[in-house]
Amino acid sequence: MTLANEDLLPVAPDRRTWNWWHIASLWIGMAICIPTYTLASGLMASGWTWQAAVGAVILGNVVVLIPIALNSHAGTRYGIPFPVLARASFGVLGANLPALLRSLVACGWFGIQTWIGGWAIYKLIEAMWPGIATLPHLLPAFVGLNTGEFLCFMLFWAMNVWIVLRGMDSIKFLETWGSPFLLAVGVALFVWAAVRAGGLGPMLTNPTAGRPDGPTAGSVWGAGLTSAVAFWGTMALSIPDFSRYARSQRDQLVGQAVGLPATMALFAFIGAAVTNATVVIFGTRIADPVALLARIGGPLMIMLSMAGLIIATLTTNIAANIVAPANGFSNLAPHKITFKQGAMITAVIGILMMPWRLYNDAAAYIFTWLIGYGALLGPVAGIMITDYFVVRRGALIVNDLYRRHGAYEYSRGFNWVAIGALALGVLPSLPGFVAALRGVPETGVFGTIYNWAWFVGFLLSALIYVIGMQVGAGSREQGAVGATT
Repeated sequence: MTLANEDLLPVAPDRRTWNWWHIASLWIGMAICIPTYTLASGLMASGWTWQAAVGAVILGNVVVLIPIALNSHAGTRYGIPFPVLARASFGVLGANLPALLRSLVACGWFGIQTWIGGWAIYKLIEAMWPGIATLPHLLPAFVGLNTGEFLCFMLFWAMNVWIVLRGMDSIKFLETWGSPFLLAVGVALFVWAAVRAGGLGPMLTNPTAGRPDGPTAGSVWGAGLTSAVAFWGTMALSIPDFSRYARSQRDQLVGQAVGLPATMALFAFIGAAVTNATVVIFGTRIADPVALLARIGGPLMIMLSMAGLIIATLTTNIAANIVAPANGFSNLAPHKITFKQGAMITAVIGILMMPWRLYNDAAAYIFTWLIGYGALLGPVAGIMITDYFVVRRGALIVNDLYRRHGAYEYSRGFNWVAIGALALGVLPSLPGFVAALRGVPETGVFGTIYNWAWFVGFLLSALIYVIGMQVGAGSREQGAVGATT
Protein backbone atom coordinates (compact mmCIF):
# COMPACT_ATOMS: atom_id res chain seq x y z
CA MET A 1 0.00 0.00 0.00
CA THR A 2 1.60 3.31 -1.13
CA LEU A 3 -0.47 5.28 1.42
CA ALA A 4 0.85 3.39 4.43
CA ASN A 5 3.99 2.61 6.33
CA GLU A 6 4.67 1.09 9.72
CA ASP A 7 4.34 4.47 11.47
CA LEU A 8 0.98 5.38 9.91
CA LEU A 9 -0.79 2.03 10.21
CA PRO A 10 -3.33 1.54 13.04
CA VAL A 11 -1.81 0.75 16.41
CA ALA A 12 -2.36 -2.90 17.30
CA PRO A 13 -4.59 -3.53 20.37
CA ASP A 14 -1.70 -5.03 22.36
CA ARG A 15 0.25 -1.74 21.96
CA ARG A 16 -2.57 0.46 23.26
CA THR A 17 -1.22 0.58 26.80
CA TRP A 18 -1.56 4.25 27.84
CA ASN A 19 -3.90 4.63 30.82
CA TRP A 20 -5.45 7.89 32.07
CA TRP A 21 -2.34 8.79 34.09
CA HIS A 22 -0.08 8.41 31.07
CA ILE A 23 -2.40 10.75 29.12
CA ALA A 24 -2.59 13.20 32.04
CA SER A 25 1.21 13.10 32.40
CA LEU A 26 1.53 13.86 28.72
CA TRP A 27 -0.51 17.04 29.17
CA ILE A 28 1.16 18.05 32.42
CA GLY A 29 4.55 17.66 30.77
CA MET A 30 3.44 19.69 27.74
CA ALA A 31 1.56 22.38 29.67
CA ILE A 32 4.37 23.18 32.12
CA CYS A 33 6.67 25.12 29.86
CA ILE A 34 7.99 28.65 29.51
CA PRO A 35 5.41 29.74 26.88
CA THR A 36 2.65 28.79 29.35
CA TYR A 37 4.38 30.86 32.02
CA THR A 38 4.71 33.82 29.67
CA LEU A 39 1.23 33.52 28.13
CA ALA A 40 -0.46 35.27 31.07
CA SER A 41 2.49 37.56 31.81
CA GLY A 42 2.55 38.59 28.13
CA LEU A 43 -1.11 39.59 28.32
CA MET A 44 -0.37 41.53 31.51
CA ALA A 45 2.35 43.40 29.66
CA SER A 46 -0.43 44.56 27.30
CA GLY A 47 -2.31 46.11 30.20
CA TRP A 48 -4.35 43.17 31.48
CA THR A 49 -4.97 42.49 35.15
CA TRP A 50 -3.65 39.14 36.36
CA GLN A 51 -7.25 38.02 36.98
CA ALA A 52 -8.24 38.68 33.37
CA ALA A 53 -5.06 37.15 31.95
CA VAL A 54 -5.32 33.94 33.98
CA GLY A 55 -9.09 33.84 33.38
CA ALA A 56 -8.55 33.95 29.62
CA VAL A 57 -6.06 31.09 29.86
CA ILE A 58 -8.43 28.97 31.97
CA LEU A 59 -11.45 29.59 29.75
CA GLY A 60 -9.41 29.08 26.59
CA ASN A 61 -8.18 25.70 27.76
CA VAL A 62 -11.64 24.55 28.84
CA VAL A 63 -12.87 25.53 25.37
CA VAL A 64 -10.03 23.87 23.47
CA LEU A 65 -10.44 20.69 25.55
CA ILE A 66 -13.70 20.06 23.66
CA PRO A 67 -12.20 19.70 20.14
CA ILE A 68 -9.20 17.89 21.64
CA ALA A 69 -11.45 15.26 23.26
CA LEU A 70 -13.62 14.97 20.12
CA ASN A 71 -10.68 14.44 17.76
CA SER A 72 -9.17 11.99 20.24
CA HIS A 73 -12.17 9.69 19.85
CA ALA A 74 -11.26 8.49 16.36
CA GLY A 75 -7.62 7.94 17.34
CA THR A 76 -8.61 5.76 20.29
CA ARG A 77 -11.34 3.89 18.46
CA TYR A 78 -9.41 3.08 15.30
CA GLY A 79 -5.77 3.46 16.38
CA ILE A 80 -5.03 5.90 13.54
CA PRO A 81 -2.87 9.08 13.60
CA PHE A 82 -3.98 12.58 12.62
CA PRO A 83 -2.89 12.58 8.93
CA VAL A 84 -4.79 9.33 8.32
CA LEU A 85 -7.91 10.61 10.08
CA ALA A 86 -7.77 13.76 7.92
CA ARG A 87 -8.07 11.55 4.83
CA ALA A 88 -11.71 10.85 5.71
CA SER A 89 -12.67 14.52 5.28
CA PHE A 90 -10.03 15.91 2.89
CA GLY A 91 -9.44 12.83 0.75
CA VAL A 92 -6.56 10.38 0.71
CA LEU A 93 -4.34 12.95 -1.06
CA GLY A 94 -6.06 16.15 0.05
CA ALA A 95 -5.19 15.27 3.67
CA ASN A 96 -1.65 16.42 2.89
CA LEU A 97 -2.90 20.03 3.02
CA PRO A 98 -4.01 20.08 6.70
CA ALA A 99 -1.12 17.78 7.61
CA LEU A 100 1.36 20.23 6.10
CA LEU A 101 -0.30 23.23 7.75
CA ARG A 102 -0.07 21.49 11.11
CA SER A 103 3.51 20.41 10.40
CA LEU A 104 4.75 23.88 9.48
CA VAL A 105 3.20 25.39 12.61
CA ALA A 106 4.85 22.62 14.65
CA CYS A 107 8.20 23.41 13.03
CA GLY A 108 7.83 26.98 14.26
CA TRP A 109 6.90 25.78 17.76
CA PHE A 110 9.78 23.31 17.74
CA GLY A 111 12.15 26.14 16.93
CA ILE A 112 10.70 28.38 19.66
CA GLN A 113 10.89 25.69 22.33
CA THR A 114 14.39 24.68 21.24
CA TRP A 115 15.50 28.29 21.48
CA ILE A 116 14.03 28.51 25.00
CA GLY A 117 15.81 25.33 26.11
CA GLY A 118 19.06 26.47 24.54
CA TRP A 119 18.75 29.85 26.24
CA ALA A 120 18.30 28.11 29.60
CA ILE A 121 21.49 26.11 29.00
CA TYR A 122 23.29 29.31 27.98
CA LYS A 123 22.28 31.14 31.16
CA LEU A 124 23.29 28.13 33.26
CA ILE A 125 26.76 28.04 31.70
CA GLU A 126 27.09 31.84 31.85
CA ALA A 127 26.45 31.79 35.63
CA MET A 128 29.43 29.48 36.07
CA TRP A 129 31.59 30.67 33.16
CA PRO A 130 30.88 34.28 32.06
CA GLY A 131 33.36 33.87 29.23
CA ILE A 132 30.78 32.07 27.11
CA ALA A 133 29.27 35.47 26.30
CA THR A 134 32.53 36.73 24.80
CA LEU A 135 33.43 33.85 22.50
CA PRO A 136 34.64 34.98 19.04
CA HIS A 137 31.77 35.79 16.68
CA LEU A 138 31.47 33.15 13.99
CA LEU A 139 27.93 33.80 12.71
CA PRO A 140 26.72 36.50 10.27
CA ALA A 141 25.17 39.54 11.94
CA PHE A 142 21.72 38.89 10.47
CA VAL A 143 21.42 35.67 12.54
CA GLY A 144 21.19 37.75 15.70
CA LEU A 145 22.96 35.32 18.07
CA ASN A 146 26.42 35.23 19.56
CA THR A 147 28.49 32.07 19.29
CA GLY A 148 27.69 30.81 22.77
CA GLU A 149 23.94 31.25 22.31
CA PHE A 150 24.00 29.39 19.01
CA LEU A 151 26.09 26.52 20.41
CA CYS A 152 23.66 26.08 23.34
CA PHE A 153 20.73 26.22 20.94
CA MET A 154 22.27 23.43 18.87
CA LEU A 155 23.09 21.39 21.99
CA PHE A 156 19.45 21.43 23.08
CA TRP A 157 18.41 20.72 19.49
CA ALA A 158 20.57 17.57 19.56
CA MET A 159 19.02 16.46 22.87
CA ASN A 160 15.53 16.66 21.35
CA VAL A 161 16.54 14.75 18.27
CA TRP A 162 18.27 12.01 20.27
CA ILE A 163 15.19 11.32 22.41
CA VAL A 164 12.63 11.37 19.60
CA LEU A 165 14.68 9.05 17.41
CA ARG A 166 14.42 6.45 20.18
CA GLY A 167 10.65 6.18 19.57
CA MET A 168 7.33 6.62 21.35
CA ASP A 169 8.29 4.54 24.39
CA SER A 170 11.05 7.03 25.24
CA ILE A 171 8.56 9.89 24.95
CA LYS A 172 6.10 8.06 27.23
CA PHE A 173 8.87 7.50 29.81
CA LEU A 174 9.99 11.15 29.69
CA GLU A 175 6.45 12.51 30.13
CA THR A 176 5.48 10.10 32.93
CA TRP A 177 8.52 10.73 35.13
CA GLY A 178 9.15 14.36 34.24
CA SER A 179 5.68 15.66 35.13
CA PRO A 180 5.82 15.37 38.96
CA PHE A 181 9.25 17.03 38.96
CA LEU A 182 7.98 19.93 36.87
CA LEU A 183 5.01 20.51 39.16
CA ALA A 184 7.40 20.65 42.13
CA VAL A 185 9.65 23.20 40.37
CA GLY A 186 6.69 25.46 39.60
CA VAL A 187 5.36 25.38 43.16
CA ALA A 188 8.85 25.98 44.58
CA LEU A 189 9.28 29.08 42.39
CA PHE A 190 5.93 30.42 43.60
CA VAL A 191 6.81 29.83 47.26
CA TRP A 192 10.19 31.54 46.82
CA ALA A 193 8.54 34.60 45.24
CA ALA A 194 5.89 34.79 47.97
CA VAL A 195 8.53 34.73 50.72
CA ARG A 196 10.80 37.28 49.04
CA ALA A 197 7.93 39.62 48.11
CA GLY A 198 6.47 39.59 51.61
CA GLY A 199 3.36 37.52 51.04
CA LEU A 200 0.62 37.10 48.46
CA GLY A 201 -0.53 40.71 48.68
CA PRO A 202 2.28 42.27 46.60
CA MET A 203 2.18 39.34 44.17
CA LEU A 204 -1.50 39.86 43.44
CA THR A 205 -1.49 43.64 43.17
CA ASN A 206 -2.17 44.95 39.68
CA PRO A 207 0.05 47.89 38.76
CA THR A 208 -2.56 49.11 36.28
CA ALA A 209 -6.17 48.25 35.58
CA GLY A 210 -5.65 48.27 31.86
CA ARG A 211 -4.86 50.79 29.16
CA PRO A 212 -7.72 53.22 28.58
CA ASP A 213 -6.24 54.30 25.26
CA GLY A 214 -6.03 50.73 23.99
CA PRO A 215 -8.50 48.62 22.02
CA THR A 216 -11.98 47.89 23.28
CA ALA A 217 -12.40 45.38 26.07
CA GLY A 218 -14.29 43.00 23.82
CA SER A 219 -11.59 42.87 21.16
CA VAL A 220 -8.79 42.54 23.71
CA TRP A 221 -10.65 39.74 25.46
CA GLY A 222 -11.16 38.06 22.10
CA ALA A 223 -7.45 38.27 21.30
CA GLY A 224 -6.50 36.86 24.69
CA LEU A 225 -9.02 34.05 24.55
CA THR A 226 -8.12 33.21 20.95
CA SER A 227 -4.41 33.11 21.77
CA ALA A 228 -5.15 30.80 24.73
CA VAL A 229 -7.20 28.47 22.52
CA ALA A 230 -4.73 28.62 19.63
CA PHE A 231 -1.94 27.74 22.08
CA TRP A 232 -3.22 24.14 21.98
CA GLY A 233 -5.12 24.45 18.71
CA THR A 234 -2.27 22.48 17.19
CA MET A 235 -2.87 19.53 19.50
CA ALA A 236 -6.62 19.76 18.88
CA LEU A 237 -5.75 18.46 15.43
CA SER A 238 -2.91 16.04 16.07
CA ILE A 239 -4.08 14.53 19.36
CA PRO A 240 -4.97 11.23 17.57
CA ASP A 241 -1.19 10.74 17.26
CA PHE A 242 -1.28 10.04 21.03
CA SER A 243 -4.87 8.96 21.74
CA ARG A 244 -4.30 6.01 19.38
CA TYR A 245 -2.20 4.50 22.19
CA ALA A 246 -4.91 4.89 24.87
CA ARG A 247 -6.50 1.78 26.37
CA SER A 248 -10.04 3.17 26.18
CA GLN A 249 -12.12 6.27 25.51
CA ARG A 250 -12.46 6.75 29.25
CA ASP A 251 -8.67 6.78 29.68
CA GLN A 252 -8.13 9.42 27.01
CA LEU A 253 -11.03 11.59 28.17
CA VAL A 254 -10.26 11.48 31.91
CA GLY A 255 -6.53 11.88 31.33
CA GLN A 256 -6.97 14.99 29.22
CA ALA A 257 -9.60 16.53 31.48
CA VAL A 258 -7.29 16.04 34.47
CA GLY A 259 -4.04 17.01 32.79
CA LEU A 260 -4.78 20.05 30.61
CA PRO A 261 -7.01 22.80 32.11
CA ALA A 262 -5.83 22.54 35.71
CA THR A 263 -2.13 22.48 34.79
CA MET A 264 -2.44 25.41 32.39
CA ALA A 265 -4.38 27.38 35.01
CA LEU A 266 -1.83 26.65 37.74
CA PHE A 267 1.24 27.49 35.70
CA ALA A 268 -0.28 30.58 34.08
CA PHE A 269 -1.19 31.82 37.59
CA ILE A 270 2.33 31.12 38.81
CA GLY A 271 3.70 33.06 35.84
CA ALA A 272 1.43 36.03 36.47
CA ALA A 273 1.99 36.13 40.25
CA VAL A 274 5.74 35.62 40.14
CA THR A 275 6.09 38.26 37.41
CA ASN A 276 4.24 40.72 39.67
CA ALA A 277 6.51 39.75 42.57
CA THR A 278 9.67 40.57 40.61
CA VAL A 279 8.69 44.26 40.69
CA VAL A 280 8.88 44.14 44.49
CA ILE A 281 11.93 41.89 44.71
CA PHE A 282 14.15 43.34 41.98
CA GLY A 283 12.53 46.71 41.26
CA THR A 284 11.77 45.72 37.66
CA ARG A 285 9.26 43.43 35.93
CA ILE A 286 10.91 40.19 34.79
CA ALA A 287 8.51 38.14 32.66
CA ASP A 288 11.12 35.70 31.34
CA PRO A 289 11.60 32.86 33.86
CA VAL A 290 15.04 32.07 32.45
CA ALA A 291 16.24 35.60 33.20
CA LEU A 292 14.54 35.44 36.60
CA LEU A 293 16.11 32.17 37.67
CA ALA A 294 19.51 33.39 36.54
CA ARG A 295 19.15 36.34 38.96
CA ILE A 296 18.10 34.29 41.98
CA GLY A 297 21.73 33.53 42.68
CA GLY A 298 23.81 30.61 43.89
CA PRO A 299 25.31 28.03 41.50
CA LEU A 300 23.33 25.13 43.04
CA MET A 301 20.01 26.98 42.79
CA ILE A 302 20.74 28.03 39.23
CA MET A 303 21.69 24.48 38.23
CA LEU A 304 18.55 22.97 39.76
CA SER A 305 16.22 25.57 38.30
CA MET A 306 17.78 25.44 34.85
CA ALA A 307 17.56 21.63 34.92
CA GLY A 308 13.85 22.06 35.59
CA LEU A 309 13.49 24.45 32.67
CA ILE A 310 15.37 22.11 30.35
CA ILE A 311 13.20 19.11 31.30
CA ALA A 312 10.05 21.23 31.01
CA THR A 313 11.00 22.32 27.53
CA LEU A 314 11.97 18.81 26.46
CA THR A 315 8.67 17.29 27.60
CA THR A 316 6.71 19.92 25.70
CA ASN A 317 8.82 20.09 22.59
CA ILE A 318 9.08 16.41 21.83
CA ALA A 319 5.44 15.55 22.43
CA ALA A 320 3.75 18.62 20.96
CA ASN A 321 6.14 19.69 18.22
CA ILE A 322 7.92 16.68 16.76
CA VAL A 323 5.47 13.75 16.74
CA ALA A 324 2.78 15.54 14.69
CA PRO A 325 5.00 16.98 11.93
CA ALA A 326 6.98 13.74 11.75
CA ASN A 327 3.73 11.91 10.95
CA GLY A 328 2.64 14.77 8.69
CA PHE A 329 5.78 14.71 6.57
CA SER A 330 5.66 10.91 6.49
CA ASN A 331 2.11 11.18 5.12
CA LEU A 332 3.43 13.06 2.08
CA ALA A 333 5.27 9.97 0.82
CA PRO A 334 4.74 7.05 3.24
CA HIS A 335 6.83 4.67 1.18
CA LYS A 336 9.81 7.06 1.24
CA ILE A 337 9.60 9.12 4.46
CA THR A 338 9.56 7.32 7.82
CA PHE A 339 8.61 8.84 11.18
CA LYS A 340 12.26 9.36 12.06
CA GLN A 341 13.01 11.03 8.74
CA GLY A 342 9.99 13.28 9.23
CA ALA A 343 11.31 14.20 12.67
CA MET A 344 14.64 15.25 11.14
CA ILE A 345 12.87 17.39 8.53
CA THR A 346 11.03 19.12 11.38
CA ALA A 347 14.24 19.68 13.31
CA VAL A 348 16.05 21.25 10.36
CA ILE A 349 13.17 23.58 9.45
CA GLY A 350 13.00 24.61 13.11
CA ILE A 351 16.56 25.95 12.85
CA LEU A 352 16.03 27.75 9.54
CA MET A 353 13.01 29.69 10.90
CA MET A 354 15.31 31.57 13.34
CA PRO A 355 12.73 31.25 16.14
CA TRP A 356 14.55 33.55 18.58
CA ARG A 357 13.40 36.53 16.51
CA LEU A 358 9.76 35.52 16.81
CA TYR A 359 9.66 34.63 20.50
CA ASN A 360 11.57 37.68 21.72
CA ASP A 361 8.80 40.00 20.48
CA ALA A 362 5.80 39.49 22.80
CA ALA A 363 3.38 41.33 20.48
CA ALA A 364 4.44 39.28 17.47
CA TYR A 365 4.31 36.10 19.56
CA ILE A 366 0.73 36.54 20.76
CA PHE A 367 -1.00 38.61 18.11
CA THR A 368 0.78 37.45 14.97
CA TRP A 369 2.03 33.94 15.74
CA LEU A 370 -0.63 32.49 18.06
CA ILE A 371 -3.70 34.15 16.53
CA GLY A 372 -2.32 33.85 12.99
CA TYR A 373 -1.91 30.11 13.00
CA GLY A 374 -5.15 29.79 14.97
CA ALA A 375 -6.86 31.28 11.93
CA LEU A 376 -5.40 28.44 9.85
CA LEU A 377 -5.96 25.50 12.18
CA GLY A 378 -9.39 26.41 13.60
CA PRO A 379 -11.10 25.70 10.25
CA VAL A 380 -9.31 22.35 9.93
CA ALA A 381 -10.58 21.30 13.37
CA GLY A 382 -14.10 22.35 12.46
CA ILE A 383 -14.07 20.31 9.26
CA MET A 384 -12.59 17.15 10.80
CA ILE A 385 -14.90 17.12 13.82
CA THR A 386 -18.09 17.70 11.83
CA ASP A 387 -17.04 15.11 9.25
CA TYR A 388 -16.45 12.44 11.88
CA PHE A 389 -19.41 13.12 14.17
CA VAL A 390 -22.03 14.70 11.90
CA VAL A 391 -21.39 13.36 8.40
CA ARG A 392 -20.06 9.89 9.29
CA ARG A 393 -21.44 9.54 12.82
CA GLY A 394 -18.17 8.05 14.03
CA ALA A 395 -17.96 5.25 11.45
CA LEU A 396 -14.87 4.89 9.24
CA ILE A 397 -13.73 2.24 6.78
CA VAL A 398 -10.17 1.90 8.00
CA ASN A 399 -8.84 -0.07 5.01
CA ASP A 400 -10.06 2.62 2.61
CA LEU A 401 -8.08 5.24 4.48
CA TYR A 402 -4.94 3.51 3.20
CA ARG A 403 -5.80 2.94 -0.46
CA ARG A 404 -6.70 4.81 -3.62
CA HIS A 405 -10.12 4.55 -5.29
CA GLY A 406 -11.90 3.69 -2.06
CA ALA A 407 -14.54 5.50 -0.02
CA TYR A 408 -12.26 8.49 0.54
CA GLU A 409 -11.02 8.95 -3.03
CA TYR A 410 -13.47 11.82 -3.73
CA SER A 411 -12.17 13.59 -6.87
CA ARG A 412 -8.78 12.07 -7.68
CA GLY A 413 -7.92 11.92 -4.00
CA PHE A 414 -9.14 15.42 -3.07
CA ASN A 415 -12.38 16.45 -1.38
CA TRP A 416 -12.89 19.94 -2.77
CA VAL A 417 -15.76 20.58 -0.38
CA ALA A 418 -13.33 20.35 2.54
CA ILE A 419 -10.64 22.38 0.78
CA GLY A 420 -13.18 25.07 -0.17
CA ALA A 421 -14.56 25.16 3.38
CA LEU A 422 -11.01 25.58 4.70
CA ALA A 423 -10.27 28.47 2.32
CA LEU A 424 -13.55 30.25 3.13
CA GLY A 425 -12.97 29.75 6.85
CA VAL A 426 -9.54 31.38 6.68
CA LEU A 427 -10.57 34.23 4.35
CA PRO A 428 -12.27 36.57 6.89
CA SER A 429 -9.14 36.59 9.07
CA LEU A 430 -6.69 37.49 6.30
CA PRO A 431 -7.04 41.31 6.51
CA GLY A 432 -6.39 41.24 10.25
CA PHE A 433 -3.41 38.92 9.81
CA VAL A 434 -1.86 41.16 7.15
CA ALA A 435 -2.34 44.17 9.42
CA ALA A 436 -0.70 42.30 12.33
CA LEU A 437 2.29 41.45 10.13
CA ARG A 438 2.66 45.13 9.27
CA GLY A 439 2.58 46.01 12.97
CA VAL A 440 -0.56 48.13 12.57
CA PRO A 441 -3.41 46.09 14.10
CA GLU A 442 -6.75 46.31 12.29
CA THR A 443 -9.32 48.18 14.38
CA GLY A 444 -12.47 47.75 12.29
CA VAL A 445 -14.70 44.76 11.76
CA PHE A 446 -11.82 42.75 10.29
CA GLY A 447 -9.79 43.44 13.42
CA THR A 448 -12.58 42.04 15.56
CA ILE A 449 -12.86 38.98 13.33
CA TYR A 450 -9.11 38.44 13.56
CA ASN A 451 -9.16 38.67 17.35
CA TRP A 452 -11.68 35.79 17.31
CA ALA A 453 -9.97 34.03 14.38
CA TRP A 454 -9.93 30.47 15.72
CA PHE A 455 -13.61 30.54 16.64
CA VAL A 456 -14.71 32.26 13.42
CA GLY A 457 -12.76 29.81 11.29
CA PHE A 458 -13.92 26.75 13.22
CA LEU A 459 -17.63 27.59 13.06
CA LEU A 460 -17.66 28.95 9.51
CA SER A 461 -15.74 26.05 7.98
CA ALA A 462 -17.77 23.47 9.91
CA LEU A 463 -21.04 25.00 8.68
CA ILE A 464 -19.88 25.29 5.06
CA TYR A 465 -18.53 21.73 5.09
CA VAL A 466 -21.70 20.15 6.44
CA ILE A 467 -23.89 22.06 3.99
CA GLY A 468 -21.56 21.27 1.11
CA MET A 469 -21.57 17.56 1.86
CA GLN A 470 -25.33 17.43 2.36
CA VAL A 471 -26.24 19.23 -0.86
CA GLY A 472 -24.17 16.72 -2.80
CA ALA A 473 -21.04 18.72 -3.68
CA GLY A 474 -19.10 15.63 -2.84
CA SER A 475 -21.79 13.04 -2.34
CA ARG A 476 -20.79 10.86 -5.29
CA GLU A 477 -17.28 10.50 -3.94
CA GLN A 478 -18.38 10.37 -0.32
CA GLY A 479 -19.00 6.68 -0.62
CA ALA A 480 -20.01 4.62 2.32
CA VAL A 481 -20.97 7.25 4.85
CA GLY A 482 -22.17 5.44 7.92
CA ALA A 483 -20.42 2.21 6.95
CA THR A 484 -18.43 0.36 9.55
CA THR A 485 -15.09 -1.34 9.51
